[in-house]
Amino acid sequence: MAASKAWTGQAHVPVGVVCGGSRGIGRAVSLLLAQRGCRVTVLSRNEDSARDTVASLPGDGHVSFRCDVSKDQDVQKTLKPSRKSVGISLILDALLLRTRPEDMVSLLHTNLLGSMLTCRAALRSMLHTKDAAIVNIGSVVGLKGNAGQSVYSSSKAGLQGFTRSLAKEVASRKIRVNMLAPGFIRTDMTAAVTEDRVRSIPLGRFGEPEEVARTALFLLESPYVTGQVLVVDGGLQLACKDGSVDCL
Repeated sequence: MAASKAWTGQAHVPVGVVCGGSRGIGRAVSLLLAQRGCRVTVLSRNEDSARDTVASLPGDGHVSFRCDVSKDQDVQKTLKPSRKSVGISLILDALLLRTRPEDMVSLLHTNLLGSMLTCRAALRSMLHTKDAAIVNIGSVVGLKGNAGQSVYSSSKAGLQGFTRSLAKEVASRKIRVNMLAPGFIRTDMTAAVTEDRVRSIPLGRFGEPEEVARTALFLLESPYVTGQVLVVDGGLQLACKDGSVDCL
């Protein structure tokens, strides 16, 4: 999942586009952008969920589209009228030896290629806007790895390299590109994660989608920050295997 924001030429109305914006972190980002006066475009594979999310947002002018970001034709068709950008997350956990090649390809297409396609489509319009920014949503496991998530971790590690490289490519055009790396966030995608994992988090709890959304907004609105990866994990990267932090 990723988010972007840019100013339109119409009375400086900020436009926010959130792919995967119908649930979890994406929904929280959509709500926060709407509360800040943005016109929000919600993209999702589930058209009904996207429509329901738009109906719940404060303000006017919000729209929703069904979009599979792993398919370039979908991305081009969807982002041409909405004129802005983003990506979506797919979690698929399994030991590498038990992961089917087709599942590897599907995950990489969605998490990595999907972000590339949506960012490329968005940049065509961002080049002509003021104060444009992209925030890709990665994962802390893309930075530190995790057993049973080798393919997912690879897709998020690749997203980090893509984000930093793209930031250098477009900085001269005043477009900023950053990435968030959340840890355990309380969404339906982490519902199967056992509560005993809380012991490995120094702050002692899972994060909330709204907390990640506020951090995404910080990156969208920070005019002198680009090419950065901001970790939002409650200190998870600091922890040892037993949950302590004194092994660093």
